[in-house]
Amino acid sequence: MHIGAVFPQTEIGTDPVAVRDIAQAAEELGYDHLLAFDHVILPARSGYEGYTGDVTTGQPFHEPLVLFGYVAALTGRIELVTGVLILPQRQTVLVAKQAAEVDVLSGGRLRLGIGVGWIPDEFAALGVDYGNRGARSEEQIALLRALWTEPVVDFAGRWHRIDGAGINPLPVQRPIPLWIGGMAEAALARAGRLADGWFPLDIPPDDRARAMVERLRGYAVGAGRAADAVGVGAFLTLGAVPQEGWAGHVDAWRAIGATHLAVSTIGAGFTSPQAHIDALKRAKEAIEHRLGCAGRAEERA
Repeated sequence: MHIGAVFPQTEIGTDPVAVRDIAQAAEELGYDHLLAFDHVILPARSGYEGYTGDVTTGQPFHEPLVLFGYVAALTGRIELVTGVLILPQRQTVLVAKQAAEVDVLSGGRLRLGIGVGWIPDEFAALGVDYGNRGARSEEQIALLRALWTEPVVDFAGRWHRIDGAGINPLPVQRPIPLWIGGMAEAALARAGRLADGWFPLDIPPDDRARAMVERLRGYAVGAGRAADAVGVGAFLTLGAVPQEGWAGHVDAWRAIGATHLAVSTIGAGFTSPQAHIDALKRAKEAIEHRLGCAGRAEERA
């Protein structure tokens, strides 16, 4: 299982030194990936009609691709993951270009997680149709992969048309790994058919999670893929799981079939970048100890 860290962007402010410290600490602690969330624009308040989320303009969201361009220069090994970029509210060709640039600058360390979003007003502010975002995202996936692998692209879809053009530079990874996030059945099916991996929301590793992973594998097989062709990226939120339960949480996700797990320090009451770093250190030590014990037990068996 690959263990990553969630970039705590809503709680560390805008100091570029803090951004640097978090990214470099995650790499130095041995985390495999650094995951960042995405919102372009947010409502001033929560709880109005049609919006049930708790994110508002009071919480800073660094733009993940620009953020990773910065982090790429400050790190040398850690994978950079969007978890998830709201793809259908963005121009596909521009996303392909920006993602390729991050992949080039990082030496092939980008993994692009995408989702369809859930705030209609965010789409309206960007001048994009919210209603067709799911179907449009499937066409976007096809176009992204074409632009990442072919120097000259001819593409005619419902929403996109390219006649003999391409991006340059192409990414190091051709194509960039593309994961899908979301809990709706449509997102699960889309991930099984099209994606390299799937991000559930921050849910416990219970019977519901196990059933979703089984359905994901079924969708993959139905599309002519191997059952394990799609990775699973779970979360461990330290503010929701007590420290004595961290190892068990990891064990349970591993048993369900998670290939990746990201540790989140958001919402745990930490008030400084260093407090987030210290928590990441404690979590990494606990997880490494548990995984090391499990590995030795498997070897003995």
